[in-house]
Amino acid sequence: RDLQKLEDGGGLFRTYGGAYITKAVNPDVPVGIRESFYLEGKEDIGAICADMIEEGDTIILDSSTTALHIAEKIKHKDRITVFTNAIKVITTLADSENIKVISTGGRLRSRSLSLVGHEAEDSLNRYNVDKAFVSCTSVDLDKGLTDTNEQEARIRRIMLDRAVKKILIADTTKFGKISFAAICPLTEIDTVVSDNSLTGEWGVEFQKMGIEHFYKNG
Repeated sequence: RDLQKLEDGGGLFRTYGGAYITKAVNPDVPVGIRESFYLEGKEDIGAICADMIEEGDTIILDSSTTALHIAEKIKHKDRITVFTNAIKVITTLADSENIKVISTGGRLRSRSLSLVGHEAEDSLNRYNVDKAFVSCTSVDLDKGLTDTNEQEARIRRIMLDRAVKKILIADTTKFGKISFAAICPLTEIDTVVSDNSLTGEWGVEFQKMGIEHFYKNG
């Protein structure tokens, strides 16, 4: 009952056999646990993003669990090139004959099943893409996009740099929070895709920054 009260207040997320604190600056939660967080919202984001991807596009998908839902939704699209550092995205698209998958290479980070380090960063810097779909741990109006891990933050920074269109994929629980490592200012983002609308000043600030905002039924 105590854990339920804390979850209702947004202080933690319960999992089978335990719980994770959500308000810490550096809660580096394993990917297997994160996959169960806010599942319906991530599926909605995946569907919206899949509609943005056109035949012939070259895209980047990061190692977020939200990006995995995008991969699931585009498996049957034609002539798409996907550049990624996510092991699970690679395996999800492995049987898609009309999708070309390019891995960054690099050192495996087992906690996130992602490829990071200098090899991954150098590989990303050799390509240019149409659209980058990048998530983060937290989004703040002043601090921008931040992440719990500095290696993941560097990779995501480069992914956004290499894209013509920079798309943030984040459920609404991530907004109004700050994490450990900076990715980029919010002003560098072209489009935000979330599961629900954002209350308060977010809509006004998005308009000032020229950011498009897409969400379910929005």
